[in-house]
Amino acid sequence: MPQAQPRPQPQPQPQFLPHQPAAGARTVLVSGASIAGPALAHWLGRHGFRPTVVELAPALRPGGQAVDFRGETHLSVLRRMGILEDLRRIQTGGSPMTFVDADGKQLLHLPAEFAGGDIEVLRGDLSRVLHEASLPFTEYVFGDSVTSLTETATGVDVTFRDSPPRTFDLVIGADGLHSNVRRLAFGPESDHVTHLGHYAATWTLPNDLNLRPGTGSIGYNAPGRLASVGASRTDPTRAGAFLVFASPELTYDRHDPEAHKAILKQAFAGLPWKVDHLLDSLTTADDLYFDSISRADVPTWSTGRIALVGDAACGATIGGMGTGTGIVAAYVLAGELSRSPEDHRGAFARYESLLRTYAQGCQKSGDRTGPFLAPASRLGLFLRNGMLSRRRVLDWMLKAGAEVTTLPLPTYATARESAGTTRTTR
Repeated sequence: MPQAQPRPQPQPQPQFLPHQPAAGARTVLVSGASIAGPALAHWLGRHGFRPTVVELAPALRPGGQAVDFRGETHLSVLRRMGILEDLRRIQTGGSPMTFVDADGKQLLHLPAEFAGGDIEVLRGDLSRVLHEASLPFTEYVFGDSVTSLTETATGVDVTFRDSPPRTFDLVIGADGLHSNVRRLAFGPESDHVTHLGHYAATWTLPNDLNLRPGTGSIGYNAPGRLASVGASRTDPTRAGAFLVFASPELTYDRHDPEAHKAILKQAFAGLPWKVDHLLDSLTTADDLYFDSISRADVPTWSTGRIALVGDAACGATIGGMGTGTGIVAAYVLAGELSRSPEDHRGAFARYESLLRTYAQGCQKSGDRTGPFLAPASRLGLFLRNGMLSRRRVLDWMLKAGAEVTTLPLPTYATARESAGTTRTTR
C-alpha cells in the first residue's frame, strides 16, 4: 500500500548512457523505465540483446508508494538477478494499517506483513536498483516518448517526440496501465482498460499531525471512502496521504493536477476526523498522484514484432501484485527470446502461454482493492473490520496470497550461470 515519503528531490540523470553491445546483437526498444522496463533490459542484456529504454520522464522518479514481493517465485527472480540482498538492505519493514472512527478510536489494525509481503521497498528505490542492474547492458533515453510504430519485414521503424527516427528488431511496451505502445500497436486504451469503480490518490504533506515514523498509516472510513495518512520513515517532518473513493468513471484531464484536487475535495467534503486537514494540504501539494483503480486486459500480448510486459499487458492500479508479476514476466520474456532469438513470434507465444494464467490470477486481487479499502456501506465496514480482526482470517489471506504468486520458473542458461551472484549497489 502507498506509504508516506519525503518530498521528492530532483535527481539528475544522463539522457544517454552508452554501452558496448556485441556486434550483430538484436536490438530491442523498451518503452518505460519504472519497474518492468529496467528488469527486462537487465535480462535482455545478459542474454546478448541490445536494449534501449525510452522514458517520458526526464529522470528516474524518486519516492512513490511502497511496493512488495510475495512468495518464493518473486524472491527467486530477484535472487537470480543478483539484487535480492540489495532490496533486503533498503526494505521498509512493511506498512501496518490502522482504521479508526471519527474520534480516533481503533477499529481494526492490520500488521506490517499484510500489506508488505516478504519484502517491501519504496517504488523509487526499486526503480533505482533495477536501473543500476541494467546499466552495463542498456542505452537509456530520458525525457522522450514514442510517437509512431511501423512494422516492416525486417524490423520496427520508430519515431520519437524529440529523438531522430530509429529502427529496432523488436519493441516492448513496459509503460504501465496507460501504455503508449499498447495504444499505438493494439488500439485505444478504452478497448483494454476497465474502470473498477474507485479512484485513488497519494501526495506528501508536512507532518503537522505529529505522526510517528514506522507505525504505518491511520485511516478513517465513511461508506465508499477512505482517508488515511502516515509519517515518512525517512523524514519525520513529512507525511503521506492516501485517499480512495467509489465513483463511476469520471471525465477529466488525466494530466491536470488542479482538476484532480477539485475532484478529491468534492468527494471528501464534510467528513470528520483529520479529513479537512488532508484536503487543505492539497493546495500546496506538488507531487499528487491521482488515477482510477482499473484493470488492463489485452486479448493477445504481442502483434508481429511488438509485445507488452507488466501492467501494460495484464495490470491493475493497486493490489494486483503487479510489481512482482512484472519482474517475473520480464525474466520469462527475455528468457524465451534467448531460446529463439531469430523467432520472435515463437518466443512471444511461449512467453504468453507461460505467464497469462499466472498474471491474471495475481491481477484478480486488484478487483477487490477498492471495495476492501472503501466498503460501500456501514454494514460492509462492520463486516470487514470484524473478519480481519481475527488472526486466523489474516493468516489464511496471507497464505492464499503466497499461493497465487507461485509459478514454476523456467531456467534459462544465462540465469543459471549467474544464479547466486551479487552486485553492490552504487
